[in-house]
Amino acid sequence: MTVFGALREQLQDAAVAFADGPDALAEILAGLVDDVDRALGEELEIFPVCHHSPSSALAMVRRLREKQPKVIYLELCEDLQPLLTELRNCQLPVALQAFASELDGHPRKWGPLSVVAPVTEASAEYQAIAYALETPGVELVLVDRSTDHVFQWQPRDEPPPGDADGDGDPEPHGEGPPAHGEEVDLHGDAVGIEIGDLRPGFRELEEHLLHHGRVRHWSEWWDQYVEQPLVNADYATYRQVMVLIGSLFRRLRPGDAARLDRDEDRERYMWTRMREHLAVSGVDRSDCLYVCGAFHAASRVEQFGSASTVPFEITPRTGTTWLYGLVPSSHSAIEAQFGLASGSVSIAATTFSRAVTRSGVKTFRLAGQQDGGKRATRTRKAAARGSGGRGPALPAAEDRLSEFLSRPPVADGLDEDELLGWCVDIVRLARRNGYLASTADAIAIFETSILLAGMRNRARPTPYDFADAAVTCIEKDVVPGRRDVRRLCEILMGGDRIGRVGYDALPPLARNVYDRLAPLGLELDRRTVQRALLDIAARPELRAASDLLWVLRALLPQQTVRPVMGERRLGGTSIQESWDLAIGRDQRALIELGYEGVTVEQVLEQRLRRRVWAPQATAAVALRAVEDSLLYLRNPRFTDELGARAVQLLGAERTVDDAPEVLTRIRRLLAYYRSTPEGLPAWCENFGSTGYAHYCTLLPTAFVDEETGVRQVAAMLGFLFSIESLALALGCDRAQLEIAVAQSHPSAPAKVALLWAARFQLGSLTLAQLRERSTELLENPLVVPAFPQYLTGFAQALEPVPALAPFVVEVLSGAFGRLPDRVLLPWLPTLITTLREEAGEQVPRLVREAGRTFPAGLAALDSWTPPWSGPAAASGDRTADAPGTGSAARSGTDGTAAVAELLAGHPESCDAVAGLLGCDDRWRSVAVPAAAAGEAELWELLVRHPEPAEALAARL
Repeated sequence: MTVFGALREQLQDAAVAFADGPDALAEILAGLVDDVDRALGEELEIFPVCHHSPSSALAMVRRLREKQPKVIYLELCEDLQPLLTELRNCQLPVALQAFASELDGHPRKWGPLSVVAPVTEASAEYQAIAYALETPGVELVLVDRSTDHVFQWQPRDEPPPGDADGDGDPEPHGEGPPAHGEEVDLHGDAVGIEIGDLRPGFRELEEHLLHHGRVRHWSEWWDQYVEQPLVNADYATYRQVMVLIGSLFRRLRPGDAARLDRDEDRERYMWTRMREHLAVSGVDRSDCLYVCGAFHAASRVEQFGSASTVPFEITPRTGTTWLYGLVPSSHSAIEAQFGLASGSVSIAATTFSRAVTRSGVKTFRLAGQQDGGKRATRTRKAAARGSGGRGPALPAAEDRLSEFLSRPPVADGLDEDELLGWCVDIVRLARRNGYLASTADAIAIFETSILLAGMRNRARPTPYDFADAAVTCIEKDVVPGRRDVRRLCEILMGGDRIGRVGYDALPPLARNVYDRLAPLGLELDRRTVQRALLDIAARPELRAASDLLWVLRALLPQQTVRPVMGERRLGGTSIQESWDLAIGRDQRALIELGYEGVTVEQVLEQRLRRRVWAPQATAAVALRAVEDSLLYLRNPRFTDELGARAVQLLGAERTVDDAPEVLTRIRRLLAYYRSTPEGLPAWCENFGSTGYAHYCTLLPTAFVDEETGVRQVAAMLGFLFSIESLALALGCDRAQLEIAVAQSHPSAPAKVALLWAARFQLGSLTLAQLRERSTELLENPLVVPAFPQYLTGFAQALEPVPALAPFVVEVLSGAFGRLPDRVLLPWLPTLITTLREEAGEQVPRLVREAGRTFPAGLAALDSWTPPWSGPAAASGDRTADAPGTGSAARSGTDGTAAVAELLAGHPESCDAVAGLLGCDDRWRSVAVPAAAAGEAELWELLVRHPEPAEALAARL
């Protein structure tokens, strides 16, 4: 007959009375008692906990002061041990983090891997850590599996733990309302390591408990029926109840065999590590304390117990390199990580603080933490005085479960002062947030809280009853601001406490950033957004801080470092800048940068190198990296390396999808390099010649390929025409481009128009022929519905052939003037949508050209003659064989005479040209011909005999 023999018989009798057959239920109930008996019979004392539980924290403080153990075994990843001493430099809550970006032995699709273990002051494990680190002669040993084993034991055909659907977010249990604010993302997509997850596995059991407990979610049930009864219970009762609950949920867990196997492997791992430490250290088991979750305290594995001899093989770690650090955490982040109800962790912290005040227990605290220096010193001295001898052993085991389970929980009576304070404070908060609350609402909340507690069989209103009453009496159906009343109640109960990692606990990169930004005179560890004003012209020493801020802008989230005034562009510098900095709020992102390098410049260089050497890298990606290198790093050797990679990628591409971006970036880079004293680097010249040959080769295929868009073909032509002079100077042959255009035979209307524009630029198609073809299109009723697509091609052609802008305006004007309303009105929406989708970036250029072409006033419209229909256009069309002349070639007869008179009146420039050509000044004696009489003959002569003009152009 064991200590719990009477309880076992009582439960078996209940199973016979209330179940159809005694076998299944009796086995479960008897097994619960056996698990409690087994855990309490272990010589190595087991301390079962629930994470962030005030009752567990208080029981831990009491037991540590009584027992004063010499060794504490803690259920936490063993490779996180070096981080524990850095908790002194932090403001809780924070999270211990292990991070790996380069995986070796794990599926690469899982990366990057991150594991966090949040720590709050109102948790049993923090009290154990503080006691061990602040008490001389006490050893703290982490015995749980390493972070590498967390993922090593995960099946390869499944997403990593905490990411069941593969979207990178841990799967919450779905209880209660969602957490508020941006602080819920402080843990990112890290896997949470929690000590003692005490939620039932069967959904039916949970629904039963919530229904009969008259609560809305599990956190409220746990607070009402576990936390409150156990917060003042003696240690023996606490242990037995926690092990009983852990055993219950363990036996009722659904049939997830894989997860159960991993949990049992964790238990085998921990007991193996503890036995190894006991054998090496020789410490007496009675001087040790094993802190683990209640679920693991009720373990039934064969390796259970310090006296077990059953071996367990621990597999070696993979080759993955893990990096460790501390990141800020918050109550809402913990709630979101582990699926707790919103506000439950804040309520637990308030409950712990209130219980500590009532009981007078002195908690443990690490020295160096904010507002805890004197308190920690007194605790350390008190613990040191009592640590010389062995503390009192556990009393003989006796049955406390029978009494605890047979009587209702004894709750504290109504504390009217506390409740009244809550009611007054919530009304004050509500008024500040726009609610029309008054003293009458405070009275109503007070009475409603008591009423709700009575309806739910509670001796005193809980924070959850108070929140429900406040929502009922204040909020009604209107929320005037961004905070509802339930959120205000959470703020009243302590709010979302947010932790902070101190300077000494930061990685070298983060400390380097803080040091380099010190001249700004800001408190960078504050969580508020701070405005930094940089007058670089007056204080040149701030240039280094400005450079660092731009690098951080490229590495950190956009809202962390945001420029308000100033820009960073190629060839330009700012003399004044203004920044909004939220580095303290997004401290986690800065800390994770420290896992990649020692300085932010090194991190950026590594990222750029990985980006351009990735398997999916393209020439556009490499050019973007080149531009980033020029803007932020100013490392010519590295920039040339990236440029050489861009040349390789361009030559290996078989598609032209990125041609628009390639064109935009190479134009910007060429303009920048041409403005520098060094001129074009070798990679730019190679890029121009390689791109010229590459796009000439792909041009005929791109014209006929249905998957290649009009913008891509236009960008290819823009590259070929804008880089042509550079390519020809480097040895390329223009005949290659002419052959490529001649071999192109597109069928899509937009591409046909592009081909005509290319032929016009090459001189094989005149402007008169373009006008003739556009007129034929408008006169053909079968082609009119597709005419917007031709216009799209002409609009896109402005990229490679900007001189066509007057012609496109002419074609549009002709279409609106010739088409009847019955054709134009159905055709107009198609034209607008087509231009917006296919050539939206070219529309402003067309609008500017139209503004130069059409009269500015309505009165001049009646006497206005379009340039393309005037006498100049009829007399040979001066621009027909002169591409690129634009609207200047249509200056009119008066313009020609004015130019001649201007040159005769100011001959200095002409004298200089004549001297360069070796001519005398006889041209002065030539009379200026009348514009009306000689204009047509002059143009006809120049067109018929172009050799002098070409020789002059070559000489210049």
